Amino acid sequence: MSKIYLTTTLPYVNADPHIGFALEIIQADVVARFYRSLGDEVFFNFGTDEHGQKIYEKALEAGQDPQVYTDEYAKKFDKLKTILNLTYNNFVRTTDKHHVMAAQEFWKKCVVAGDIYKKNYKIKYCVGCELEKTDSELINCRCPIHPNKDLEEREEENYFFRFSNYQQKLLDLYDKRSDLVVPESRFHEIKKFVECGLEDFSISRLAKKMPWGVPVPGDSEQVMYVWFDALVNYISAISWPDDMAKFNSWWPVIQFAGKDNLRQQSAMWQAMLMSAGIASSKQILIHGFITAGGGVKMSKSLGNVINPFDMVQKYGTDALRYFLLREVNPFEDSPFTEERFKESYNSGLANGLGNLTSRLLKMSESYAVLSPDFRNMELSGEWDKLNSFVRHYEFKAAMDLIWDKIASIDSEIQREKPFIVFKTDPEIAREIVGRLLTELSEIAKALALFMPETSEKILSAIKVNKMPKPLFPRLE
Repeated sequence: MSKIYLTTTLPYVNADPHIGFALEIIQADVVARFYRSLGDEVFFNFGTDEHGQKIYEKALEAGQDPQVYTDEYAKKFDKLKTILNLTYNNFVRTTDKHHVMAAQEFWKKCVVAGDIYKKNYKIKYCVGCELEKTDSELINCRCPIHPNKDLEEREEENYFFRFSNYQQKLLDLYDKRSDLVVPESRFHEIKKFVECGLEDFSISRLAKKMPWGVPVPGDSEQVMYVWFDALVNYISAISWPDDMAKFNSWWPVIQFAGKDNLRQQSAMWQAMLMSAGIASSKQILIHGFITAGGGVKMSKSLGNVINPFDMVQKYGTDALRYFLLREVNPFEDSPFTEERFKESYNSGLANGLGNLTSRLLKMSESYAVLSPDFRNMELSGEWDKLNSFVRHYEFKAAMDLIWDKIASIDSEIQREKPFIVFKTDPEIAREIVGRLLTELSEIAKALALFMPETSEKILSAIKVNKMPKPLFPRLE
């Protein structure tokens, strides 16, 4: 038995949860379920990023104390566990006392390494990204990720991290760890970024301008820059630095993040870990954006997001999980519109899986077919590809494999016509339906990683040999 540590990024609590983050955490949930199904022990981390200027400004707009504001939003994000049927077993908040302590200890480690210093500087700053921007990153003098926000020009004295010290060390890491960043296109992208040279980045803010942050050790006039603080959650979540036995039993981590986090997760964070004397991450999965109409990124700052709570209320948890896992490319941008969602629902769920289940269970009930014993059923060798797809985060390919099996059973029904055979040879018809029920049981077992509620419903219906209510009523 192995120990597997998985984490998503921590969503920023300046707005309600959106469909883009639902994609990330559902992907992570599939992988967590997969490793548990192999008998591995899994630590699945999720939580909320609660410091920084955007949150401070939102709290002021709402007339609330920042802690009260973040308390309310943390509860909203934790509700995703129920609404999306997630299995994370840790919820970390960057305002937790333990995390604050860990962030300060991490800072001290970097100071001892000689990688933190103070200087005056002037920059162009995107509040949406909470990142400094160079001219080469801008399009028409605006951040390409947040084109609706004006860049701020800032000039103040802050602490900096010696990112420039880590160019060669990062390139060496990338050479040694050919699978560190997935997909390969993102790995190539971050390599090119590092090869072009690294500039030291600011890791603190003046407390008098933006007091909502982790205090810098030994300097009450400064608070930590939100990215520096938040990234430390990946180690604070597993009890660094006060329980090193626990930490060492789980580290390193498999991270899930969006492409706008590529630099932070696969370069900045890895350099910070090196500075603190901690081993690098195990692997970093970078997914694309969920886009709205016209290919525009769906984001809170642009105000064009879809709320996962609304989608689940209208269509159900597994319908949303199905769409995000089968219709969304796991690595590249993919569009999401409600019209496209409905089309996919009707073709893949109502007319596909739902219809097949109803047809088979109706015949099985009518013909008094003995239900297959699937309690200790192991998926046959033809399903080995499914495990490989999940190991490599090819969620769409895994789902397509399952739906190929659904289509295959449909074809068998049409070819062998048990509904006609039953009229002349009931026993042969029962054998046909019994065999197809076993195949449906395998499909249901495979679905447990992706659509756990549907998997359970199908297996329960097969067990009692009774046609269930329609799993996915057709949408008009």
